[in-house]
Amino acid sequence: MNPLLKKFNTAPFSEIKNEHFLPAIKKLIVETKAEIDQIVTNTEAPTFTNTVEALENTGQQLDRATSIFFNLNSAETSEEIQKIAQEVSPLLTEFSNDLLLNEALFKRVKAVYDNRSDFSLNTEQNTLLDKQYKSFSRNGANLSEEKKKQLRKLDTDLSKLKLTFGENVLAETNAYQMHLTEAEDLAGLPNGAKEAAKQAAEEKELEGWLITLDYPSYIPFMKYAEKRELRKELSLAFGARAFQTRLPNGTENKYNNEENVLKLVNLRHQRAKLLGYDSHAHFVLEERMAKTPQKVQSFLEELLEKAKPAAQKEFEELSAFAKELDGVDQLQKWDSAFYAEKLKQQKFNLDDEKLKPYFKLENVIDGVFMVAEKLFGIHFTIDNSIDKYHHDVKAYRVTDAEGAEVAIFYADFHPRPGKRQGAWMTSYKPQQKFHGINDRPHVSIVCNFTKPTPTTPSLLTFNEVTTLFHEFGHALHGMLANTTYKGLSGTNVYWDFVELPSQILENWCYEKETLELFAKHYKTDEIIPMELVEKIKESATFHEGMQTLRQISFGMLDMAWHGEDPSSIKNVKQFETKAFEGTQLFPETPETCMSTSFGHIFQGGYSSGYYSYKWAEVLDADAFAYFQEEGIFNKEVATKFKEFVLSQGGTQDPMELYVKFRGKKPDPEALLKRAGLLN
Repeated sequence: MNPLLKKFNTAPFSEIKNEHFLPAIKKLIVETKAEIDQIVTNTEAPTFTNTVEALENTGQQLDRATSIFFNLNSAETSEEIQKIAQEVSPLLTEFSNDLLLNEALFKRVKAVYDNRSDFSLNTEQNTLLDKQYKSFSRNGANLSEEKKKQLRKLDTDLSKLKLTFGENVLAETNAYQMHLTEAEDLAGLPNGAKEAAKQAAEEKELEGWLITLDYPSYIPFMKYAEKRELRKELSLAFGARAFQTRLPNGTENKYNNEENVLKLVNLRHQRAKLLGYDSHAHFVLEERMAKTPQKVQSFLEELLEKAKPAAQKEFEELSAFAKELDGVDQLQKWDSAFYAEKLKQQKFNLDDEKLKPYFKLENVIDGVFMVAEKLFGIHFTIDNSIDKYHHDVKAYRVTDAEGAEVAIFYADFHPRPGKRQGAWMTSYKPQQKFHGINDRPHVSIVCNFTKPTPTTPSLLTFNEVTTLFHEFGHALHGMLANTTYKGLSGTNVYWDFVELPSQILENWCYEKETLELFAKHYKTDEIIPMELVEKIKESATFHEGMQTLRQISFGMLDMAWHGEDPSSIKNVKQFETKAFEGTQLFPETPETCMSTSFGHIFQGGYSSGYYSYKWAEVLDADAFAYFQEEGIFNKEVATKFKEFVLSQGGTQDPMELYVKFRGKKPDPEALLKRAGLLN
């Protein structure tokens, strides 16, 4: 029998074959439609229970099957899985449209919505009703038949385009390799990076060393490689992903994303207009804390005003430093990480390579677990009996102080050809209270950290340590969820609130009390010396102006693409250059383009939402200030954070939840103060 059609608790990865996905998803769509028909044909008057709650509980098995499929398509994909995705995505879009454009169903939901005062609903039930009603009205339930047809077509096209966009970026990332055969080409690279490059070459049966566009290979090379020409080559290759029209051999590049970008923004705009909104950003932001594009724009401009002078000053200092050191007349993008690292070493005598021995991956994992235990009283135990999709993956049982199960947690840390770039948290099973049982979630984090080599374990840069803490913060949001309905559980919150749990956890990485728990030298077990801890803290705001400017520029590019009618845009690169005008520090590189590989907004869910990283930073700086006032492991504050933020998911307006936790609204000054951007 098809394992995806059986009832299962943890995902039965080892039983699932690629050929199971399509038939299972097709069958489960049919079964879910039958569940929906039961709601529609119910002769009783619509109530919260027989309509809204019943609808929320449909498609449980379909959700499980599709979450497994799409998570594998991100973390362990293949050409075969990508082909299946191109078939599955339109089917699910069509099913979603069938649901949201089902007039009889909407009629029942609307009847409950219009008569909500008759049902004495609690806060969470009210939120679910509101969310459900809006999911219909915001997805065309009030449109004419003709317009509904147009909407279906737009949604199908969009779902396919997003997949193609991501596949092209992955293909371009995997296609490039810099094959080096002369040892002097690796001058400046740390031994770990050299060893990893040698291992990469051996895996491809090549002599010498191989540098790729995967982050663990790309970032150390950009930071340490002394040969400027090679840094330039790698930087341009990274920036040109899915942008080159022709390949070096002269043939047309089938992975170019320029047309896909223009199609995506135009289809999104048409969809928003069809639904009665001025732009895609107006549509998206209605369901965000920020509410309007104007609010986002003024938020970004206000930050820009504070950050730009600092960024400019940092850039001038870096330029002068590079000129003095190596006679560099004009600082370029491929110089930034290299000279910033050298300047940072000079200023703070702090080198990532000095820190890495203290951040053995296994120790950092233990550290993040200890932080979770001290704050929230949960324990992690590895469980090898839990089925996994790849031998790199680790699976843990998470329990509370009484030994009751809180969650299943998967962690997948190293790059592979079938895995997309970056780091993310995802879920295989949501938390919900169903049939009288508090059904606990299965949550996963996926990262791309340097693999261990025959002589060295996986050692993380400090930046990777904060990445692990960040994704684990998202995972805690999922694991500690305690709501009735899966659609409001865990990370199902407003997008500009979702980064609060992840970003606040990064703060613990800079604290002496935390680092003493896990930052131990992998050879000697010596705890990280306090002067290094002090330097980590001191250097925390190093180049914060430039980093902030960079994040603002991405947010502004996102808003430029989605905040107005894009139909007159003909040239992706020209448009992008104009959007970056007020935030550019480095000279323009005509060979590169950010938009064609900007997966966050063109493949992930961040369209009109990239600003939310900075928005959530205001929340996290203010929230962490509260922990600092009371003690970073203060049980009372941690319990309030768990009770009002982590466990509540999207059951209430996020600002209300934040005020319940903090006792007041967030203060934007907290972020500027932490970033050292206040005079």
